[in-house]
Amino acid sequence: MAALNTGDEKLVFESSENVKVAGTFEQLGLKEDLLRGIYAYNFEKPSAIQQRAILPIVSGRDVIAQAQSGTGKTATFSISILQSIDTSIRECQALVLSPTRELAVQIQNVILALGDYMNVQCHACIGGTSIGEDIKKLEYGQHVVSGTPGRVFDMIRRRTLRTKNIKMLVLDESDELLNKGFKDQIYDIYRYLPPATQVVILSATLPHDVLEMTTKFMTDPIRILVKRDELTLEGIRQFFVAVEKEEFKFETLTDLYDTLTITQAVIFCNTKRKVDWLTDKMRDANFTVSSMHGDMPQKERDAIMSEFRSGSRQVSIPYATNRVLITTDVWARGIDVQNVSLVINYDLPSNREAYLHRIGRSGRFGRKGVAINFVTLEDVRILRDIEQFYSTVIDEMPVGVADLV
Repeated sequence: MAALNTGDEKLVFESSENVKVAGTFEQLGLKEDLLRGIYAYNFEKPSAIQQRAILPIVSGRDVIAQAQSGTGKTATFSISILQSIDTSIRECQALVLSPTRELAVQIQNVILALGDYMNVQCHACIGGTSIGEDIKKLEYGQHVVSGTPGRVFDMIRRRTLRTKNIKMLVLDESDELLNKGFKDQIYDIYRYLPPATQVVILSATLPHDVLEMTTKFMTDPIRILVKRDELTLEGIRQFFVAVEKEEFKFETLTDLYDTLTITQAVIFCNTKRKVDWLTDKMRDANFTVSSMHGDMPQKERDAIMSEFRSGSRQVSIPYATNRVLITTDVWARGIDVQNVSLVINYDLPSNREAYLHRIGRSGRFGRKGVAINFVTLEDVRILRDIEQFYSTVIDEMPVGVADLV
């Protein structure tokens, strides 16, 4: 077991064998054009997970990697993929699966940016978009496909996504992909892949039952795991507000509105219906907010994401602002927006893993962040459970919380 403190992150790794640590990108032995892309992307040195996981992935080993949100997991597998593919063959050689469309597109963007000098083709294969466009892009030939399981399986079944040259399957946010909702689709896809396909799975949270399941499709994987009590992000201050009853939450949120707009804030609700209700209620009270959930048309989700990400005014959507986004857990997984430093759990999440993913939206890459949890009398037990599970302390919110954001 090794502890590493890089100044902005402290990770404790357990590994199934001694994993070599590469302190610089040069020590990873990467292609020249890939190194150029990495430095152009403003990476200076590998993060702790990148120092340990890239070499085993590039060597062809199956890898299970777990590290906190915001510590560079996407770049870990993106760099590994770009090092491993042969761009002279325009066939799909790596397949990345994600639980949400937004995450699949974000991964595509990272791969294209890091592979900017390699002439790499990478297509996002996601639901809610034109099937005809997918077919056209896949028939043209893509080195990497980043997608959601439903659409990817559809393209494989149509024989449009050719699998014979695939040598690596990456499951990002794998605990979500291997739960009941996606599990069958993942197995369906896996059956179409060549027998020797390398499998890499990554997540901030990997419950025991998910790790058990990996034995069915992984061969002697190297496990790079973070101890659970290291999983809460050190840069994130966590608070609760006692609201007694559900109906008091709205007034508490409006009182906090000025604090939200100092920065960019994400407000999480547990259901799509609640997102719509809270958005309407905030707008009726003349507060400016945006909202997003899985039932919205893909074009609208894309517009909201890009405008929130860029911090631009949302001209296309009445009453919308780039400052405050109300959403469901569709946004909790892996989405990286640099300026988010405040997360509010209007509803406490229904499971402990979701809590970690949500609060990880703030404080990306070692930046400071604040998480505020609205807690009714019925929620106290859930909050205590989260504290105990992650060996963390969630304090009552101080009066001057705006100074911490």
